[in-house]
Amino acid sequence: MTFPTCVAAGWDQAGEDGFEVDFLPAEHRIGQMRRITRAQLHDWDLTTLTDDATLAVSELVTNAIKHGKGQPVGLRVRRSAHELRIEVTDGTPTPARLRSAGVADENGRGLFLVAALARKWGVSKDGTTTWCIFRIPEGRA
Repeated sequence: MTFPTCVAAGWDQAGEDGFEVDFLPAEHRIGQMRRITRAQLHDWDLTTLTDDATLAVSELVTNAIKHGKGQPVGLRVRRSAHELRIEVTDGTPTPARLRSAGVADENGRGLFLVAALARKWGVSKDGTTTWCIFRIPEGRA
């Protein structure tokens, strides 16, 4: 199967809109996914969620690139009337998990940040997708 370097698609399903991007794992994609997400949130007038949501994208995409064993990565961001949902898929069945990071550790805090910022987070049953949900402030949907 051939995967494109980066493919973006619009999203329009019953009461939701959003975007989906599939890409090959590379560190420069982390910043690119943050910029794409930031631009879409600006377009949706959800700037109050921009910092938290782009940090979540950064952490989830970083984990997928680091731990995805070279598998293609997918980012999906969807907005419904009350929620913003971010999903990152890396194609490997090993689920993301919270880790204990020591004071001197440089890594291991990403999912703690996501858990602290998002209303809810989790992993798909097959372990391939990590997701988080942010509540959209009233009057912004």
